[in-house]
Parts: sequence; C-alpha cells; structure tokens
Amino acid sequence: MSAQGLEVIDHTVQLTHEWINELSERLGWASKRSALRLMRTVFHQIRDRLSTDELAQFSAQLPLLLRGMLFEGWVPTRSKVAARRLEDFAAEIAGKMGDDAEYSGVEDTRYVFELLNNRIGRGEVDDIRACLSEHLRALWPKP
Repeated sequence: MSAQGLEVIDHTVQLTHEWINELSERLGWASKRSALRLMRTVFHQIRDRLSTDELAQFSAQLPLLLRGMLFEGWVPTRSKVAARRLEDFAAEIAGKMGDDAEYSGVEDTRYVFELLNNRIGRGEVDDIRACLSEHLRALWPKP
C-alpha cells in the first residue's frame, strides 16, 4: 500500500522511471534528465503530426505522467504539422535538446522509437507510423 494511499500516482511514477531507465540504457546516457528531455521532445514532434483521434489512441498507451507530458503545451488548433523533410524534424529536435552534451543527433531519436516499439502495442505503432512522412517512417524501425 502507498504511504499516501495514492497507488495510482505511485504506479505511474514507477512506470515513468522504467521508461526513462530503458531509454537511458538504449542511448547509453548517464543523465536520466537528458533521456527524459529527449523523450518529451520526440513525443511532442510525434504529437504535432497526428490527428486528434490518433493522438488520443497513442496517449492511452502511455503511463499517466508521460501522457501529461505529451499534452504539455498542446494547442489543438495549431498542432497539425504538414509532412516535412527529415532535416526539418532533426533541426526541431536539436533545437529543443540545445547544448545537451549527450545528444548526438537525430540518430538518438531512433532509440525513442525503439522504446515505443517495446512499450506500446504493435497495432498502435503501425497506426502512428502510417501518419508520419516516409522520411520519419524510415527512421522509425518496424516493430
């Protein structure tokens, strides 16, 4: 039993740590903070390329805390991004990662995609990938 009687909160914190730890291990990064920053950044880029219905289905697969991060700053009327080149996607990620010493480029995004392949249902991964440009689908390994 939770010390505060809020098992749902304890559970989502535990799951979120599992996701962050897995991503840190995949990346080989020491900083969990940097791994979370990359995850959040990539999630926002995915979010802004999905329809509202597909976004709702994607979010339902995430731990509650990560779901909140996914919707952080979201403005539905401005979120749909037209298909862009991989270079544009990479620049957006790099801009958010800033001067993070562990970030080595868009290749790191592939590890977030691999994490999603491992943590959410294959059907949902396929649905999300189908909504992305062919350049992003090429970066996201098939489950």
